[in-house]
Amino acid sequence: MVTLIKTLQVILALSLLIFIHELGHFMWAKIFRIKVEKFYLFFDIGGKAIFRFRKGGTEFGIGWLPLGGYCKIAGMIDESLDTEALKNAPGDDEFRSRPAFQRFMVMVGGVLNNFIFAVFAYIAIMGIWGQSYISNRDAQIYVSDLAYGMGFRTGDRILSLDDYQPENFGMIQADIARRDVRKVSVLRGGDTVNVYIDHSRISELLNSEPMFDLAVPFVIDSLQAGGPNPGAELAHGDRITAFNGIRFEYLQDSRPILDSLRGRQIIATAVRGADMLDIPVQVDSSGRIGVSIVIPGIETRKYKLAEAIPAGLRLTRDTVSGYLKDLKLLFTPSSGAYKSVGSFIAIGQVFPSAWDWYQFVYILALLSIMLGVMNLIPIPGLDGGHILFIIYEMISGRKPSERFLYVAQLIGMALLVALMLLAFGNDIGRLIH
Repeated sequence: MVTLIKTLQVILALSLLIFIHELGHFMWAKIFRIKVEKFYLFFDIGGKAIFRFRKGGTEFGIGWLPLGGYCKIAGMIDESLDTEALKNAPGDDEFRSRPAFQRFMVMVGGVLNNFIFAVFAYIAIMGIWGQSYISNRDAQIYVSDLAYGMGFRTGDRILSLDDYQPENFGMIQADIARRDVRKVSVLRGGDTVNVYIDHSRISELLNSEPMFDLAVPFVIDSLQAGGPNPGAELAHGDRITAFNGIRFEYLQDSRPILDSLRGRQIIATAVRGADMLDIPVQVDSSGRIGVSIVIPGIETRKYKLAEAIPAGLRLTRDTVSGYLKDLKLLFTPSSGAYKSVGSFIAIGQVFPSAWDWYQFVYILALLSIMLGVMNLIPIPGLDGGHILFIIYEMISGRKPSERFLYVAQLIGMALLVALMLLAFGNDIGRLIH
């Protein structure tokens, strides 16, 4: 069921975003009265479609292969590599016969739609749910083996990354890579300690599980309904420090202890105010005692509509900036970032296992920005390649030949296929691992 829910979310999200993107090309083509031959969600390989109809000279439809969609514009060399129509003299309603500015707007229309959609999605998020994150102000880290090997210790509080003081705890690992951080200052006990980042390990940092978890004290929020301890004497605010006399500092340290005590009645040592209490609790067969934990440092900012608009614009700007930094790492082979490239399999892992509108819209906005930015990369086969050639024409006054555009499109398609194979290979490798 979890796989089905994730699969449906991926198909719905990508279908919506591809439709929005292709609609941008379609709208600008129609504005300039350029003929659009086909507008399809999914691919109609072999001319087979689930549904189709014609209106205004355009064939609209839903193909049978759910791997994207396309907008076929008359007189344009695109991913279909259909050059039959180009053998004839260009018609007035064809892409190739229009001024460079009109062709530029048609090509940039898809990316514009992606960014506009992300802005509205982020504004909606800010206005409806607000913005929640774990503040780094008083947060302590719980380190992975990688973080320990780099010099960090559980309980450290991160003060600065070079001269930057991080606010969002969840973004620290990404910030270390994106900002090319050399020195991380941490508060360890009562002392300030500098941890110097070994950049030969950036590849591990980018392709590892989170190297920093939030160090969470085992503080009770509430007893879970239907849990193994409905009548236990545990109360909100109790901090558990030991099970059966085995002491621990953080929630993460308690997990192997509880796992070894599965199915048993045990004694939980809890601090309540100035008192130390021994409370009997039952551990279930999965190594849980059925309590909700207080997560420290969560901050939620609520916005009125007038405030949500600039907040949504800022979040869009920051997301675009962060993704551009990720792409810079991707095209830096020594960083090993290419190992993190993923296909729709990786995208599926991002979605929650149960439907959540907040998470869905948030991921949708992020994917829309990723789709927009990726399409601006100046590779033939992507919008950015077409845009690059049009800009060249606008500057030089010389239009590339159709033969050149065809060959460039072939090269671009080969590069995109190689990228897809890399993404699938990475995903399969992660699944096997």
